[in-house]
Amino acid sequence: MTDFYSGFWGVFIAVIVIVSLIWLAVLLKSQAVIKLKKGEKAEVLDHKWDGDLQEYNNPLPGWWLWLFILTIVFAVGYLALYPGLVLFGNAKGWTSTGQFKQEVAKADAKYGPIYDKYAKLPIAQVAQDKEAREMGQRLFYTYCIQCHGADARGAKGFPNLTDSDWLYGGTPEKILETIEKGRHGQMPAFGAAFGEEKVRDVANYVMQIAGKPHNELRASRGQATFQQVCVACHGADGKGNKDVGAPNLTDKVWLYGGSEATIIETVTNGRNNVMPAWKDFLGDSKVHLLAAYVYGLSNTPAAATK
Repeated sequence: MTDFYSGFWGVFIAVIVIVSLIWLAVLLKSQAVIKLKKGEKAEVLDHKWDGDLQEYNNPLPGWWLWLFILTIVFAVGYLALYPGLVLFGNAKGWTSTGQFKQEVAKADAKYGPIYDKYAKLPIAQVAQDKEAREMGQRLFYTYCIQCHGADARGAKGFPNLTDSDWLYGGTPEKILETIEKGRHGQMPAFGAAFGEEKVRDVANYVMQIAGKPHNELRASRGQATFQQVCVACHGADGKGNKDVGAPNLTDKVWLYGGSEATIIETVTNGRNNVMPAWKDFLGDSKVHLLAAYVYGLSNTPAAATK
């Protein structure tokens, strides 16, 4: 995609536009010089269709010719006022980015005071306010459902926001921090380091501490590896570490699935999850409302049913 940011494409577009306008002007001029005297018949062109169907070389009607000329004049005027040639400026100084910023500034001036009203209140209190929840829900539907779903219950690789299981913590402060700064959770790949058999052993130990059916012999061997390596993130008891976003392996919540095959896949290949940061894009007030809505999904019964 970086190829599209090179200067070549600006030149490419400008050349095509200019050459096309010149070619159209020449074509119209060639048609405008065809004149028929009174009573003179138009020339019959040589080419034929269906054996005997031929075409007269009649001049274009005047109104039609001038319509084409006006379109060329309009195109030239448009390219002077707007940046259609890419490489050159324009008389109006217009850019799509500039228009977007103006529209955002106008919307902020209109709706900013409404958002600011809630920004001064604690997130837990905002989560109890019906109007604030509705505003937060609209923000959620606009920016969050692509990953977490319209019901906020997530999908494979995207966490459920309606339960009490939180990778980094479910307090108002932690939810706000997550939305503001984003998260980058990485599970290293251990397939090459462990080998196939040891990976399977570790997977069975994880299934054991999660209360799942497992192979006892493999689990006993996997425990040693887990306590040597995996304990660094998931803890000796496998209950995880919210400071680094390491999940609890002893509950029933699995981001990618808790089958033996899926756990083996996770240990072998690792996982790499990214939650984008929204503070710069949405601003403090909207992030505050959004955090209140997300907090309310699992902490305010009335909000969770909305």
